[in-house]
Amino acid sequence: MISVDAFDLKILSALQDDGRLTNQQLADVAGLSASQCSRRRHADLASEALGFNVIAFIHITLATHSPDNAKRFRTLVNRVDDIQEAYSLTGDADYLLKVVLRDLKSLSDIVNNVLMPHQSVAHVRSSIVLDRLKESSRLPLKELRR
Repeated sequence: MISVDAFDLKILSALQDDGRLTNQQLADVAGLSASQCSRRRHADLASEALGFNVIAFIHITLATHSPDNAKRFRTLVNRVDDIQEAYSLTGDADYLLKVVLRDLKSLSDIVNNVLMPHQSVAHVRSSIVLDRLKESSRLPLKELRR
């Protein structure tokens, strides 16, 4: 877990309220210099604006449940840039992957040419996102103040 100080909390809270604040405006809110403030930030890119129009969730069941096979699968996940998020699960599937892609052909390629042929994978099931009802990376920062 990263260490979050009072300056970080002020910056995070201000950005959650208005993500368009300039670095200088954030620095003023946090009580830091602009250079100190900029070292605490990073960029989030809008996928649709860059032509990534397909979001899909892919459920993976491993061929065998062994530490070596899990390691092989994790290595695969880490080398595929299309995979934006990956989770180990309880339940029917072993893993859930979120992929962000340009089109359906790209989804077909990742499923048929990357995931299914991999030695660690037994079963692949994908679901295409039709509409995003909510997207947020907003954290309950008030919980940190207790």
